[in-house]
Amino acid sequence: MAINPMEYSSKDTVLDVVRTERSRFYDVIDNPANWNVDTRCEGWEVRDLVGHMIDVSEGYLNRWDLATRGEEAPAPLGWVVMAETLNRGALAHRSLSRDEAINRLKSASDRLMSNFENLTEDEWNNFMVSHAFSGPLPSFCYPAFQIMDYGVHSWDMHWGLGDKDARLDERTAGVLLPYMFIIWQYSVDQEAAEGVDITYGVKVDGEWGGQWKATVKDGQFNYEPVDDLGDVETVFHFAHPSDMVLTTYQRFQGGEATGDPDVIDKARNVFFSI
Repeated sequence: MAINPMEYSSKDTVLDVVRTERSRFYDVIDNPANWNVDTRCEGWEVRDLVGHMIDVSEGYLNRWDLATRGEEAPAPLGWVVMAETLNRGALAHRSLSRDEAINRLKSASDRLMSNFENLTEDEWNNFMVSHAFSGPLPSFCYPAFQIMDYGVHSWDMHWGLGDKDARLDERTAGVLLPYMFIIWQYSVDQEAAEGVDITYGVKVDGEWGGQWKATVKDGQFNYEPVDDLGDVETVFHFAHPSDMVLTTYQRFQGGEATGDPDVIDKARNVFFSI
């Protein structure tokens, strides 16, 4: 992997990716003609993705302020209710005018970027900010969340604008790659996973890629990097890290799957949508 985005040494690269993806997002929303265009997110127009970004960005700022003051945050809600809760948050901002919504988003984003830029090496790993759904997380997670939001949702908007074959930038997807395994860990659908006991490989090409052995057993997803997948019969092979990221977010079923059809089906359907 080109860098480890969780290490402080990668801070400049990670923040540059945030700025790049944010700029691409702004390019779409700054065009008035795009405001009511449908996106890949079912039921959301471009304006609703702006509402979503207001919701999450202001939420991060509120939690950041609580952590700075040393105050306890509300208990985490858990991931099962994430999609429903975020949908309400996004649609709640439809009452804003286009100018109000964009200005509010950009103001919150600038404040967040200032927080990120000011993080010291110690704070990068040890300043804990409580996430609404996950609970306390080290601060380096929050720039990654902004890359997920601006990167994936820019793709969602371009999909709605007709670019069905778009990919995330390789660097953007590469920075997000390690987080996809964490998403899989936290999004196992316990009902779908009942009785499931599977092992399979995940292979991603390119300088940001690698190979991992994954298991789903007893309702838990686990993984480990490996040098060789020769002992794994079922493999999901992604030629580009973008394909793995967008598959994780269930935009499509990407990657070439080989091996046991039953394992392939279970691996693809054992996670709930976030």
